[in-house]
Amino acid sequence: MFKQNLVSNKVQSRTALSYKQCQPPLAPLSRPLSLRCACRVSKTSREPDGDCLRKQLVEKLSSLPWKQVGAGMLATALAFNLAVAQPAESISTEQLLFLDTWRAVDRAYVDKTFNGQSWFKLKEQFLKKEPMDSREETYAAIRKLLATLDDPFTRFLEPSRLDALRRGTRGAVVGVGVEVTYDESQGQNGDLVVVTPAPGGPADKAGIQAGDFIVSVNGKSTKGLSLYEASDLLTGPEGSQAELQVRSPDSPEIKTYNISRLRVNINPVTYAACPAVSPSVGGIRNGSSSGEDLDGKLGYMRVATFSSNTVGAFRDALQDLRSKGAGGRLVLDLRNNGGGLFPAGVELGRLLLNQEDIVFIADSQGVRDIFSAENRAIEPQAPLAVLVNKGTASASEVLAGALKDAGRASIVASENSFGKGLIQTIVNLPDGSGLAITVAKYQTPSGTDINKVGIAPTIKLQPEQMPPIGPDAFCSAVQDPSAPRLFK
Repeated sequence: MFKQNLVSNKVQSRTALSYKQCQPPLAPLSRPLSLRCACRVSKTSREPDGDCLRKQLVEKLSSLPWKQVGAGMLATALAFNLAVAQPAESISTEQLLFLDTWRAVDRAYVDKTFNGQSWFKLKEQFLKKEPMDSREETYAAIRKLLATLDDPFTRFLEPSRLDALRRGTRGAVVGVGVEVTYDESQGQNGDLVVVTPAPGGPADKAGIQAGDFIVSVNGKSTKGLSLYEASDLLTGPEGSQAELQVRSPDSPEIKTYNISRLRVNINPVTYAACPAVSPSVGGIRNGSSSGEDLDGKLGYMRVATFSSNTVGAFRDALQDLRSKGAGGRLVLDLRNNGGGLFPAGVELGRLLLNQEDIVFIADSQGVRDIFSAENRAIEPQAPLAVLVNKGTASASEVLAGALKDAGRASIVASENSFGKGLIQTIVNLPDGSGLAITVAKYQTPSGTDINKVGIAPTIKLQPEQMPPIGPDAFCSAVQDPSAPRLFK
């Protein structure tokens, strides 16, 4: 409990989330002066809400008849102001923004050891040693503070990045308009590969094509970049310029493209009814009552991201494939799907599973929530193959893990998925910036913690055996008599 001596008496306030009648020593009054303060004090910081105490004391004083205010009252008020208010007034606006960040992490972060360090002492060290005389210096201090957690997903978001993140979850993003991965034959030390340019987007209009290699962006080499780092380079404020150095897969010549970043609407689901699929792919059910899969058709669905539009688009795609006789066996392509809205991933699981658990949510205290199917699947039985790669992360791993653990689908890949088994929440800061803070972990229904491990394939192929991404290229590849087996 916090205690502060004021003249010869004490003021007391409770710790986190409790309220306390605050009784300053006002002997000259005929009755005590009661202050009710929302003393929200972190157990780790042990900081009283001194400003609250001071403000309410001043309000009480101003409301009293002046004849009740004697020398003892004035001495008490002066002592209270010096003891409590003065330190608060010495904190600058920039330091307050830093403290808002520190408190948000203190309350919400999943690891209460804060990567094995004293979070309270770290705050004191930063306030004493880090310059915070400008907004840029404060932002730099915040980034440095968050870096001590060694968690790449707990990160600072400048106002422009926070706005871009919000637009992305609504199905739109400002950038050059390309979906990228890395060359699987070279691993993550290879160049970025264009999976597909957004139709009608800036890159598409400039002539960049699927399969092209992006060598650099604004002079920065793309070798060794993660998909998150690549996304940061390719997106940016609307109208800003991006210089891309690009080469085609069949030529060593490097071409330079100067492209304006524009708002691009992302189609979360693309699909096709693949005809005349090779029997080597598998998944044909004998005795199909509908005859859907006896003519070699296969339904291919590519989910690029989990946005607010994904569930509706997926449901429409599945129903359309069934109407075309291609719903008897399905391929769900989650490659290079870095996640997005967690609820959208759960809802897709509920369209494919009837009664099974989908994901466990665990925080520092253990498993807290379980998300399960609700017996409303629209396709719970058709043979299903899920394609993943190193670019499959977060909510897409939740879906793949649920389908795998339920025995509902084969997981086809040349490697494990990314292994982002962490859940972030977005916290808004007063100046329009924000924080992405890791608040919990995913576990698959079998209890597997996938963080930094990923989802392992049940059918493992060589990188060169993996079918290409995208409806047209995929359908063409699985017509080849030597196409790999995708179904268990």
